[in-house]
Amino acid sequence: MIPPNRHPLTLRDVSEAAGVSEMTVSRVLRNKRDVSEGTRLRVLEAARRLGYVPNKIAGALASQRVNLVAVIIPSMSNMVFPEVMTGITGVLDETGLQPVVGLTGYRPEKEEKVLYEMLSWRPAGVIIAGLEHSDASRAMLRASGIPVVEIMDVDGTPVDSVVGISHRRAGQQMAQAIIRAGYRRIGFMGTKMPLDHRARKRFEGFTEALAKAGIEMADQEFYSGGSALAKGREMTANMLARTPDLDFLYYSNDMIGAGGLLYLLEKGLDIPESIGLAGFNGVELLDGLPRRLATMDACRLEIGRRAAEIISTQARDPEAREPVRVALEPRLEPGDTLRLRSAPA
Repeated sequence: MIPPNRHPLTLRDVSEAAGVSEMTVSRVLRNKRDVSEGTRLRVLEAARRLGYVPNKIAGALASQRVNLVAVIIPSMSNMVFPEVMTGITGVLDETGLQPVVGLTGYRPEKEEKVLYEMLSWRPAGVIIAGLEHSDASRAMLRASGIPVVEIMDVDGTPVDSVVGISHRRAGQQMAQAIIRAGYRRIGFMGTKMPLDHRARKRFEGFTEALAKAGIEMADQEFYSGGSALAKGREMTANMLARTPDLDFLYYSNDMIGAGGLLYLLEKGLDIPESIGLAGFNGVELLDGLPRRLATMDACRLEIGRRAAEIISTQARDPEAREPVRVALEPRLEPGDTLRLRSAPA
């Protein structure tokens, strides 16, 4: 792990890296037009490489900090993140710190823009989803001089502190539970994963555990966009039409899993004896379904709480800052769609 910068970068750092004066750097960053294009590009490249973000409150506050915590997440429409935010706000409400949310839509370039804007207000700390960021975003986080906590995932190298679960291990544990229950013809349905790194890691862990047991994935399908419930129904129907002998369906999240469950119930299939199914996230909204979907609790509330505790503690005592790693253990909830009996020896 490369340690984060304890002291924010200054105009002097950028001027030295670009080989120009601090005044020239200032004029470029304020979009003044009396600087040559070559010099402007050199300054911007140096600032980007170093992770320098201009200070929008310079001279306004003696502390050069505001009592805000930047919380950068992919989406609020995803059922996962509102519960994380509940954990964060529950802790920060007692501290005088106020969370401010930025949404990235799972797009690295959008994350860069959101992070740049938020850091320009010199928040007391940053809570940011995931461990995969662009080089520019990682440089800004390292150079910020404030506590940074990456959340949701511990499978990787954090910039500073990290709180989450191992998604690769979660996928392995689900596969092992399915195998123990005696299922062998397994299909997978999930979102397209180039930008959903946590779903990708669960899928990798899942397939690795199956391969270790000598089982190949019998079928798989990926989607993007649209209603998750409707997609779950549609993909389940398509998969069973293609591969009718499947005896277990694993979904990358509970919402598409719920759509699949409703389809199977409509068709009158014997769940979990003739076919089982499971999702991921432990979404409480689905507790009202006719059957409880097997799932894995992703520790969302606790992740939010622990991240906020790290930020509030380190913001109070900056000199005592040390990176913290908190790896939480997700819990398998078999519900009504995963057999509990062990497979015969």
